Amino acid sequence: MPWDDATGKSKGFMFVEFRHVDDANLAIAALNGHPFDARHTFRVNYFTDIERYAGMDEAYVEPELEDYVPREHLRAWLADPQSRDQYVTYRGEEVLINWHGKPSQGLVLNAFQDWKDFLYVAWSPLGTYIATLHRQGVRLWGGSSWKPQQRFAHPMVKLIDFSPCEQYLVTWSNEPIVVPEGALQGPQYFSPDDEGNNIAVWDIKSGDLLRTFSTFNDNDAPSSKKQMQWPALKWSPDDKFVARITPGQMISVHELPGMYLHGKKSLKIEGVVDFEWCPQGDKDKEDLEKDAKVMASGSAAKTSKKARENMLVYWTPEVANQPARVTLLGFPSRTILRQKNLFNVTECKLYWQNQGDFLCVKVDRHTKTKKSIFCNLEIFRMREKDYPVEVVELKDTVLDFSWEPKGERFAIVSSSDPNLGNPGPGVTTKTDVSFHQLEHGKNFKLLRTLPGRTSNAIRWSPRGRHVVLATVGSSSKSELEFWDLDFNSDDANRREGQNTDWGSGIQLLGTADHYGVTDVEWDPSGRYLATSASAWTHTLENGFAIWDFRGQELIKQIQDRFKQFIWRPRPISLLTKEKQRQVRKNLREYSRAFDEDDAAEESSVSAELIALRKRLVDEWNAWRTLQKKELGEQKSLKSQTASEEKEEIEVWVDEVIEQIEEEVVE
Repeated sequence: MPWDDATGKSKGFMFVEFRHVDDANLAIAALNGHPFDARHTFRVNYFTDIERYAGMDEAYVEPELEDYVPREHLRAWLADPQSRDQYVTYRGEEVLINWHGKPSQGLVLNAFQDWKDFLYVAWSPLGTYIATLHRQGVRLWGGSSWKPQQRFAHPMVKLIDFSPCEQYLVTWSNEPIVVPEGALQGPQYFSPDDEGNNIAVWDIKSGDLLRTFSTFNDNDAPSSKKQMQWPALKWSPDDKFVARITPGQMISVHELPGMYLHGKKSLKIEGVVDFEWCPQGDKDKEDLEKDAKVMASGSAAKTSKKARENMLVYWTPEVANQPARVTLLGFPSRTILRQKNLFNVTECKLYWQNQGDFLCVKVDRHTKTKKSIFCNLEIFRMREKDYPVEVVELKDTVLDFSWEPKGERFAIVSSSDPNLGNPGPGVTTKTDVSFHQLEHGKNFKLLRTLPGRTSNAIRWSPRGRHVVLATVGSSSKSELEFWDLDFNSDDANRREGQNTDWGSGIQLLGTADHYGVTDVEWDPSGRYLATSASAWTHTLENGFAIWDFRGQELIKQIQDRFKQFIWRPRPISLLTKEKQRQVRKNLREYSRAFDEDDAAEESSVSAELIALRKRLVDEWNAWRTLQKKELGEQKSLKSQTASEEKEEIEVWVDEVIEQIEEEVVE
């Protein structure tokens, strides 16, 4: 470190020599750009760089201009003229991306023929990327030609999770990170400090590694290390925070992109079991956009309504004389917004409505003797003052709960079957399915109960209104029921709140059966449903089927070693609510254009069929003319040969004209 004796200070730089080049690479990756304070930043460079810059030729050489090559748009599929959706299938070692449309439009878009050894595939939340998992790590693909967009070197990766806004990726491997001697070093690779960890957080655009974690904390109890909860890291809806739980102790919230612990301290919560972030609804996004516009304009005027901050909910069990408790917490203010005490609690499950309007806490309670269990639904109304809570009491055990997307209804699957929890071979558990709806200014009311079902899964259409009740994972039953909850009401009026009697038109549209079904998923438009039977679960009649919302089968393919079927997600519409209202109002005009396209397609198909028939007839006539010509030449040749031989042959033919039999009487 050169020293200036006159000032008694260093000259502002120093030379550091390492034993190995990897150590020097690590030092640059870790320390270059490190901020000492607001005015001082630490810089680290190779000594060879200084020599190279000192020995540079001072003569200016104009660089060669490279031809501009435009990059493919990662959301180009949204501009498809037919507005088709896409889906990916994984069978054997083959991954195919397909267009979904009419039979003439359903084409294979891409096949990853040069890549094998897939573990599984996954779409990003907004459909921008498709991720493939390999032994070496994760690859992201995108664009019209499906070129590689990014890669993340996490060997033996088993699970991945995208952040909601597709800015970050979490990877996990059951094998701890090991950095061998001589391994590549840099911001996109693991360093020796990461050894022993299992979870990695990556920046998708740059590919840089942000931080690694161990699957379990050092102070976890041995019994808690038997099972890992996934996703291990849970994201706030705006990608600003990511949190992980230390069961029974605390919730640690990290701030992006630096991955520093927010406020330099965790949320100490004794006995905490689980937590969930509140989703961000359309109302919240509109408020955020208004706030952003006001800030960008530099106006000092206050917005009419401040956008609500991120919220999370967690629950703690009963400890000694303390009751179980559900707590709503604002973040980053860490303000407790609402608490609800619960008694005789066995288990709690947290269910957010996708717009963040409601929160349902499914509470499994036990009697004082603890011999039987019943269920309560604690429903928080998140858009009302002081977050009021309504209790829906149920006598049976709830197997599944699901909110209607962008709606005020929910469906539950419940059962009082004595075989529940321990069914014998070939025994199917009987269930009941019920629908509930919020009356404005009142409480949730029961709309209808469907008794004596075998359904164990609820799948709402992403547009609401339609719902499928499925029997999944059963070896003896595989039924599908397609229901319309607004059969007798106008959908546009329902969305605008003009029709208050929403439960009057619950109608069964159709039933179907897909043997061995393991997965049920709606497409983004809410018009089609895909069911699949994965070889990861069983090996009987693997394959997939696509149905319309009425339960009519459109496509069914039985494929050996079939593993996955996933619809490609779509990002949120850019149309305003007013524009969407205009589209619904003028839907008949748009439908005429669609009818014309359908008629044009049918006519083009008919024209192709007519052209094919005409070509076949022309070929037949040409062949017939050729045969006649050849036959005529053969006849003329025979007649010429007969005349040259001058031999006349007479043929006598006897023909019986009439024969009469008469009997002579003597």
